[in-house]
Amino acid sequence: MKKRIILALLALPGLLFLTAFLPFPKSKLGPGPMISLRLLDRNGVLLREVLSDEGGRCRWIKLEDVSPHLLKATIAAEDKSFFLHRGVNAISMLRALLQNLRHGEVVSGASTITQQLVRNLYPRRRNIWTKLREAWLALRLERTLSKKEILVQYINRISYGNQAYGIEAASRLYLDKPSSELSLAEAAFLAAIPRSPTHLNPYRALGAVKKRQVDILAKMSELGLITESECERARTEELCLLPATDRFRAPHFCDFVLGQVPPADRKDLSIIRTTLDYELQQKIEILLRNGLSALEARGIGNGAVVVLDNSNGEVLSLVGSRDFFDEAHDGQVNGVLALRQPGSTLKPFTYGLALENGLTTASLIDDSPAQFRTVEGHYRPQNYDRRYHGLTSLRAALACSYNIPAVAVLQAIGPDLLYRRLQSLGFESLKQDPGYYGVGLTLGNGEVSLLELARAYSTMARKGLSLRDRSIVCFVRTDGKEVPVPIREAAKRVFLPQVAYIVTDILADGDARTPSFGYHNPLSFPFAVAAKTGTSKDFRDNWTVGYSLQYTVGVWVGNFDGAPMHSVSGITGCGPLFKDIMLLLHKSEAGTGFPEPQGIVKALVCPQSGLRPTESCPGAVEEIFIEGTEPRELCTHHQEKFGTVLTAGEIERESAPSHLEISFPRNGDIFKLDPVLRKEHQRIKLQAAVPRTEGVAKIEWWVNGDKAGEAGSPFSLFWNLSPGFYTIKAIAVRDGSPLESRPVKIVVLT
Repeated sequence: MKKRIILALLALPGLLFLTAFLPFPKSKLGPGPMISLRLLDRNGVLLREVLSDEGGRCRWIKLEDVSPHLLKATIAAEDKSFFLHRGVNAISMLRALLQNLRHGEVVSGASTITQQLVRNLYPRRRNIWTKLREAWLALRLERTLSKKEILVQYINRISYGNQAYGIEAASRLYLDKPSSELSLAEAAFLAAIPRSPTHLNPYRALGAVKKRQVDILAKMSELGLITESECERARTEELCLLPATDRFRAPHFCDFVLGQVPPADRKDLSIIRTTLDYELQQKIEILLRNGLSALEARGIGNGAVVVLDNSNGEVLSLVGSRDFFDEAHDGQVNGVLALRQPGSTLKPFTYGLALENGLTTASLIDDSPAQFRTVEGHYRPQNYDRRYHGLTSLRAALACSYNIPAVAVLQAIGPDLLYRRLQSLGFESLKQDPGYYGVGLTLGNGEVSLLELARAYSTMARKGLSLRDRSIVCFVRTDGKEVPVPIREAAKRVFLPQVAYIVTDILADGDARTPSFGYHNPLSFPFAVAAKTGTSKDFRDNWTVGYSLQYTVGVWVGNFDGAPMHSVSGITGCGPLFKDIMLLLHKSEAGTGFPEPQGIVKALVCPQSGLRPTESCPGAVEEIFIEGTEPRELCTHHQEKFGTVLTAGEIERESAPSHLEISFPRNGDIFKLDPVLRKEHQRIKLQAAVPRTEGVAKIEWWVNGDKAGEAGSPFSLFWNLSPGFYTIKAIAVRDGSPLESRPVKIVVLT
């Protein structure tokens, strides 16, 4: 038995010598499991780094992409004889072996760069036997790879602490720059860390790292790798160490992107290049925080914003909440994807269908008390201002967001039709059947996401072409190959170009929305912007969604727990923030108008009947129509009898009144200021009925004896409300003597 053991021990050195000539297993040398996944914005800014399977950050690079200073510093620090030995420095190893045997444990390493690489590839508890194994494997590795290839493996695999593996990850983590740009001082600083990443942690032992940096610089000078003057300059160079914070930018957007790439598909990827513009993202995050701070007193705790590029559907910015890390306000909830009731923001699609089914911008819709039959019984919608406005044009009904006309239109065309169209627009969140929603669908009784709304509105900006939103430009695999991400679906026609244009024209019509929102409101812009606000039941959600020709912006504010706000409407809650973002987007390039498609015609209509005007009508307004739908009939709402203008309801009267009348406001009307709207937005439209227009050039409006203004046909004037008692008179300026109306007295309450 003893003889066999002695023979085995004698044969062991020979066996080790022979097997040392075997090639090293190349399966261990692939970069795959080491490489972390980086999410970049459209300009290459790092948004997030997802740790590799081995729990670290790693970016595999070529040797020529590394600063020469780093290679010299590494060799000086770790293995000055690297280019001379065959994997093992025999003299150093023998000296270390004797020291270790004397102490009974490993007290001296003497490991070459090749041995350190082996230890990285085969991590084991250090003892004398593992050191021998490392030496044996190092010999095999040197026979398999060139010195250059060994350096590539080393600089990409070695630990630099704080979950950074490889010089590129370390350079980005500590100094925020690629390793190709490292100065001599920076290279020596980083080369100091691998000796003991735990004890030489720059965030915990900066002094120790700098001391070793100086030692490495001195050794580089001693070895002739740098001059003494270079060494001295590097010693005094001030380093800019990046704070110890995770790169966790645009967190909701990054989560959204990663949700589109299953974990199994990420293993072969090193980069996901996204559509986000991080510079824009930062500015919008600030605008959102500032806007929400101004709304805190009104019970608003959170908000969300999404910006789309209309030309291709790319997501340029996505802010899911006020603060991702604010657990008290559910900051990790993504408000861009959360499902909420959208209020009036679906009305444009209802009216788009109405235009496809025979109605026009001039069609009159009755805004009077009405009830509608639903599966749950009778439904009586009310307007936001709790008032009724009588016969109103389709343009005014949409622009002023009156509820009753919208429900009446949907009742006429059918909720099923709107439901199917919303599905075509990408509202996948509406999962119930159409009967579940009924006519209330146009007022937002379903739940949708802000992203779905923005996507649908961008369809109108593209003249009715629907396009899926896009957040990923391309993937880069671990082998460096770039894989573009194809567009999931081709653009599809959802609305006729003429319909989309008319809806856009209404949503961009500041004059048409003035009766509800005032003239100077957050939806007023120095360039063409089509926008719509929405407020859900009990003031739980505020929305403003709109678009210029180039961009679509969606804004939501509210509370993730569903707590109601304090009587805040979409115009006052989201409106100012929406305006700030749209102006920011067009800061460097002015917005342009929406091009008119073929098949649009303009025609004059009577403002009160929507028909072709006659000489008896009190003026005319220009409207746009889909070609072939413009009115052919002459207005029958106004007729002349013995030279006096009569409305349809007055034709049977024997004579028309000869005096000028104020048709709005009525004598004795009482108005109450809205505590939510800004005062400058609270106005009424002074209107007069002029029985004989011949010779009347304009109407002068007088309030409490002071001239408030004057107006030509149709003789109306917007007047700002303020608390008090008022007497209003109208005076017609005509050839001959002026014609004065009877005074109308009103009261405005706070």
